[in-house]
Amino acid sequence: MAWKNPWKQNPWFESVAVAQERARKRLPKPVYAALLAGSERGQTIADNQQAFADLGLAPHVAGHHDKRELSTTVLGQEIGFPVIISPTGVQAVHPDGEVAVARAAAARGTVMGLSNFASKSVEEVVAANAATFFQMYWTGDRDVMIRRMRRAHAAGAKALIATLDWSFSMGRDWGSPEIPEKVDLSAMLRFAPQVMSRGRWLAAYARSGGIPDLTAPNLAPIADDGSLGEPPTFFGAYYEWMTTPPPSWDDVAWMVATWKDVSGGKPFMLKGVCRVDDALRAVDAGVDAISVSNHGGNNLDGTPATIRVLPPIATAVGDQIEVLLDGGVRRGSDVAKALALGARAVMVGRAYLWGLGANGQAGVENVLDILRNGLDSAVLGMGKASIHDLTPADLVIPDGFELALGQPPGQPLGQPSDRP
Repeated sequence: MAWKNPWKQNPWFESVAVAQERARKRLPKPVYAALLAGSERGQTIADNQQAFADLGLAPHVAGHHDKRELSTTVLGQEIGFPVIISPTGVQAVHPDGEVAVARAAAARGTVMGLSNFASKSVEEVVAANAATFFQMYWTGDRDVMIRRMRRAHAAGAKALIATLDWSFSMGRDWGSPEIPEKVDLSAMLRFAPQVMSRGRWLAAYARSGGIPDLTAPNLAPIADDGSLGEPPTFFGAYYEWMTTPPPSWDDVAWMVATWKDVSGGKPFMLKGVCRVDDALRAVDAGVDAISVSNHGGNNLDGTPATIRVLPPIATAVGDQIEVLLDGGVRRGSDVAKALALGARAVMVGRAYLWGLGANGQAGVENVLDILRNGLDSAVLGMGKASIHDLTPADLVIPDGFELALGQPPGQPLGQPSDRP
């Protein structure tokens, strides 16, 4: 029998927390720090997770079902379980970046969300996972945005996600990691001590024949004939975003209508909703779905956890559009809690990035398996045959847990006085 090294790390991990620890040990310090993120004191990122811990489960002792239905649909896409990939920016934690994540999502039967700040092109990612939703910020003028929509549609994106919840809160009490604008000789020399201490990460890039790509190919200039120019650096793209005047609700309606026209009616999701009145305005603007999201705690610190604001929003608009949740999901039981409070599905960000950093595509698949298995266990324990049977009665909800932001006191949900 072949000898096995007992100290060799098993690439499989049993929790998202272990994936995070593996990523911390494998990635250069500034790369790992960028995944932690969280603006200012990190209050929102902490509450996103604490709020799930504040919710309990109410299990049954008998009458369980030997088979559970976990599948659903999101914006017309059938998925094996209600977890989809949330779009995140440049994924230089692994040489294959977003392509590895897309393949993992496809292997587990779910949707890939691709950021227009991604390090891989929409064409590459759709080739890896046909069920890809392309995400855009409100950046550049309208002509530029139309061209980007056309490119995403031509590549085969199944839906558009607009992320608008950003106020450019860049300060963090514990400091932000230094990220070079491009990986040139100067940057390599400056970061060499931190990178050389992470031999396996460096070796993976060496085997790929490249260096971390900090450009944004999906924001490359698009000529009239559809040809692409040189993609901007991440910071060049960020500057365009910061200098674009923020959108109005009329702009949101324009974005919805333009995408529908460009794509022949493909669905549209608005990401970043935390208030009932905003959810209602999103319905008026014509969106097909919203994601109740606070940008993972990367935006306006002090925003409450998304799971706290989900129930009133789902009550107000859940019968008109699809409602998803993004923020703080680390376990399958978290998914069950979100579904019980009105979410159709959840979007995950840091969890899969830690899996990617820990073990590439296999690590992302590992994280998705953890969430799926944890959800199945929760559905089993609560005596349900399907995720669609989960209700608030399956939870232990503390007094004062839910927050109805943008809901005037004394008025029924769905009828705020300031609705246009």
